[in-house]
Amino acid sequence: MRVAMIGTGYVGLVSGACFADFGHDVVCIDKDAGKIDRLLKGEIPIFEPGLDDLVERNVREGRLSFTLDGAEAIKAADAVFIAVGTPTRRGDGHADLSYVYAAAEEIAGLIDGFTVIVTKSTVPVGTGDEVEAIIRKTRPDAQFAVVSNPEFLREGAAIEDFKRPDRVVVGTDDERAKAVMNELYRPLFLNETPIVFTGRRTSELIKYAANAFLAMKITFINEMADLCEAVGADVQQVAKGIGLDKRIGGKFLNAGPGYGGSCFPKDTLALVRTASDAGAPVKLIEATVAVNDARKKAMAGKVAKAVDGDLKGKTVGVLGLTFKPNTDDMRDAPSLDIIPALQALGATVQAFDPEGHEARQMLKDVDFKANAYEAVEGADAVVIITEWDQFRALDLDRMKLLMKTPTVIDLRNIYRPEDMKARGFRYSSVGRG
Repeated sequence: MRVAMIGTGYVGLVSGACFADFGHDVVCIDKDAGKIDRLLKGEIPIFEPGLDDLVERNVREGRLSFTLDGAEAIKAADAVFIAVGTPTRRGDGHADLSYVYAAAEEIAGLIDGFTVIVTKSTVPVGTGDEVEAIIRKTRPDAQFAVVSNPEFLREGAAIEDFKRPDRVVVGTDDERAKAVMNELYRPLFLNETPIVFTGRRTSELIKYAANAFLAMKITFINEMADLCEAVGADVQQVAKGIGLDKRIGGKFLNAGPGYGGSCFPKDTLALVRTASDAGAPVKLIEATVAVNDARKKAMAGKVAKAVDGDLKGKTVGVLGLTFKPNTDDMRDAPSLDIIPALQALGATVQAFDPEGHEARQMLKDVDFKANAYEAVEGADAVVIITEWDQFRALDLDRMKLLMKTPTVIDLRNIYRPEDMKARGFRYSSVGRG
């Protein structure tokens, strides 16, 4: 099938490359000339394991291309995907849909013959209705259907998630659109992937509900971690004990400094605003947002406590800046709250992250180092914020020799307290009282 993908950000680029790998003819469109220029040169503007090889192969085999001018691709497409950003709107917390609506206006003047217009972007309930209205107003004669098809991609594992998903959700009541979507996802039938067809508004809400539930699960175990510290229990054992219950499951029960990233913070906030406007407030999600925001800010206090309550004049080495490993995404990363809070308490910060290059523009007065050992050298304390694999197997003897004081605050619980104590470290972790 012929696919036009509007937007070459994380969702658009991964989805476009995977659809091309399924055998479809995909054209990815973006108005960012710099981004398209990089893609045409074979450079991938985001870090996602395996994406460079996937893009290179499908470009070489002629199924994937990139352009600034999408007119011909949209006109020829069987399906046009809207995969543009929906960031939090300043001032009110709602999702900013201006890019989605601009894409709809562009599509309206170009579609030719029956076309399925798919919102891949995460959008509030009712957005599909507005997209349909925009196109219908411009082209009353057009033959089209607007479909919701939310993404459920985990950064760092997005290709696997696209090709072997738990489910595919499609929101439409149009039979022709269902046939097109079935054909697009036909390669997944071999894996017996459930294709869940719902109403459009239901599909839009599924995405928000899924992210809100996972965010709430993370926040729950973080609060249990605080309780464990207070009463002398072990949150990892608590998580294992409750996670073995099939009704609960073990995923997203890793205690830490709070969630971040491109989805959970903005989607929980947007759901809160949508629910409030609809007169059906979601109190649990409101509490989740508030608790998570407070937790990230409170982590600096945990570091201070580990160095006897005083960070003035001290040097803190930070390992990990991105919101999770295997991504370069800095959006709402806990480090963006923790590091300024450490500095406000008087600490000097030196840091390293394998892919957190954007942090150099986002964090002030930080000494960015070339590797983990440079980041810990001369430090009074080291904080592990992101659990990159290379931080799981540090040469601890070398690290101890490099540090001014062997104090480690492990916000991801990647080391065992007894091992760290045996090696002569003062060690603090999360929820292991």
